[in-house]
Amino acid sequence: MDAAEPGAVLTPPPGTYAGPVVVDKPLSIVGAGQVTIDGGGHGTVVLLKTSGATLKGLRLTNSGNSHNDIDSGVQVRGNFNVIKDNQIDDCLFGVDLQQSEDNVVRRNRISSKAVDLGIRGDAVRIWYSFRNQVTDNIIRDSRDTVVWYSRDNLIARNDARRGRYSLHFMYSQTNRVEDNHYEDNSVGIFLMYSDGVVVRNNLIANAAGATGIGIGFKETSDVTIEGNRVLYCAVGLYLDVSPYQPGTSNSIRDNLIAYNGVAVRFLNDWQGNAFIGNKFQGNITQVVVEGGKTANRNHWEGNYWDDYEGFDRDGDGIGDTPYALYDYADRLWMDVPPAQFFKGSPLLEVLDFLERLAPLSAPDLMVRDERPLWGAEVELAIADVGAVLPGGKGEEVPEEKAPSQPKGTGGFDALEALRGALDGK
Repeated sequence: MDAAEPGAVLTPPPGTYAGPVVVDKPLSIVGAGQVTIDGGGHGTVVLLKTSGATLKGLRLTNSGNSHNDIDSGVQVRGNFNVIKDNQIDDCLFGVDLQQSEDNVVRRNRISSKAVDLGIRGDAVRIWYSFRNQVTDNIIRDSRDTVVWYSRDNLIARNDARRGRYSLHFMYSQTNRVEDNHYEDNSVGIFLMYSDGVVVRNNLIANAAGATGIGIGFKETSDVTIEGNRVLYCAVGLYLDVSPYQPGTSNSIRDNLIAYNGVAVRFLNDWQGNAFIGNKFQGNITQVVVEGGKTANRNHWEGNYWDDYEGFDRDGDGIGDTPYALYDYADRLWMDVPPAQFFKGSPLLEVLDFLERLAPLSAPDLMVRDERPLWGAEVELAIADVGAVLPGGKGEEVPEEKAPSQPKGTGGFDALEALRGALDGK
């Protein structure tokens, strides 16, 4: 490495090499699945302190254990780098990007150390970094994937399981989250203070613990939640003071929210969300509002509700009467959360029946959908993401295009190196 010229391609002979390694010039290190770099249990295995470098087909293992130092398989401190087709295991953190732009993290297999969930590191950590692409990675037994103080990143076609937060945004605007598979994690996707994010065509399943949430927002505005499948979670959608910015709204459209404990939970009586064309199927409770009486200050239109009791006599696919959801005895456990333990018990079911039969007071209207869908085809299949990994099988995924950026003047061109790495050169 020391003798290599910038832009050189290094193909080490098969074997295990001692780390940590610092790459301070634009090189391509290609392992073809036969090269291991062992960090020896100290620090970060590979540190990229350059732009335009490529790590491909390597096994990176045995980082240090320091959370303060963010001991990782790869730390990125530059732009236009490519980390693809690697196996990163027994590393506290997987890939850490800080103040780095236009990098590609693609088709890697990432896992943390065999410790308790709360003290593992994050699979991918993006901090104050812009226009990066994190795509087609397989993540197992790590803690979180986090995006903090970062804009315009793409998180697509990743498969993450047995972690805490599948994906956690904080103060990160205009990012895209598409076609990911998140299963058996404590929480699916959570957006905090992160406006303008698009969450589209993801599958989130089995976030079923006490804090299990499929997709959650806190003080988040102008988000698009579209075409997702949220299945078998404790709470499907969770909204806390969202949208937050005056004059903004959130679009929640064409999602399948099925077989959850609660389909939509509002932390308070809020407004500004548009629920259009969603399918609510098989949920124990459709809508819950804590600390308030109604979710009807939001816009509900053209959703499918499996507990709709009306008819479609004209056959236009729209119910003849509005869907109206009232709360009866459910108000007890909404106002006193510990009482939820008894939901479904004979006592609460009898109370609910008597309330509906002869209410002592007018029940609160929770939701009114003027044009409920009469029928809906529901797709529940949970399929693996087909991604090609070192030594793995699957359908080839299309290459991401290199970010568009003006060339530098003279010397090594990091953007051209990135394009070449994505083209397989």
